[in-house]
Amino acid sequence: MNKALSISALALALSLPLGAHAFGPGASSMGGATAPAGVPLAGKVAETMASGGYTYLLLERDGKKTWAAIPETPVEVGREITLKPGMEMKNFASKALKRTFESIYFSEGLASAVESTAGKSSPGSKGVVVAPAEQVKVEKAASPNAHTIAETYEQRGSLDGKPVAVRGKVMRVSAGIMGKNWVHLQDGSGDAKKGTNDLTVTTQDLPAVGDVVTATGTLRKDKDFGGGYRYQVIIEEGTVKR
Repeated sequence: MNKALSISALALALSLPLGAHAFGPGASSMGGATAPAGVPLAGKVAETMASGGYTYLLLERDGKKTWAAIPETPVEVGREITLKPGMEMKNFASKALKRTFESIYFSEGLASAVESTAGKSSPGSKGVVVAPAEQVKVEKAASPNAHTIAETYEQRGSLDGKPVAVRGKVMRVSAGIMGKNWVHLQDGSGDAKKGTNDLTVTTQDLPAVGDVVTATGTLRKDKDFGGGYRYQVIIEEGTVKR
């Protein structure tokens, strides 16, 4: 393969539209592009930032650091990840970030799907706050459309698109990801092994970890944010109140 790929060929190879941030307005200069890496892009996330619809990741592996970019996806610092093979760009300059990457790989996203992991990371400077592991027991909310977390999973087919109220303890908060705050709730119901004990709410509210709150909003099932981040159940555009 000719290493001097055209912009259109590169966009096609990555299934990204022409004019997207990484290959359009966000780039002030384009260096040479190389074929997809022969080994997976993998390592521990040392740094992450989000801009223009993309998440930029600095991966560390065996003492080597590699920059990669994927469609905007919540990924936490310190997490070990593997990305789909990517196309390397040399001397890539991003106007949005006002920096030039000597080398960066553009990948379609995470190599494997992870259930209910969105909201665990914080692209940019805002960190993730996580509650210590503990047994949780929270009483069900008192309203006509109230459900336990286990019930939201069990009844997700009939509840899809409907308003719900769920009371639970805030176990994790990630602020400012994709213009939303991601709040993880548990109430003691559900099965941790199956992942049905934890419910994520996207909201503009910002509760503290440890708060017992009632979340109201529209329940959605089988929500796919791309990059391997899919939810069996999620409450979108919710309101979270103590």
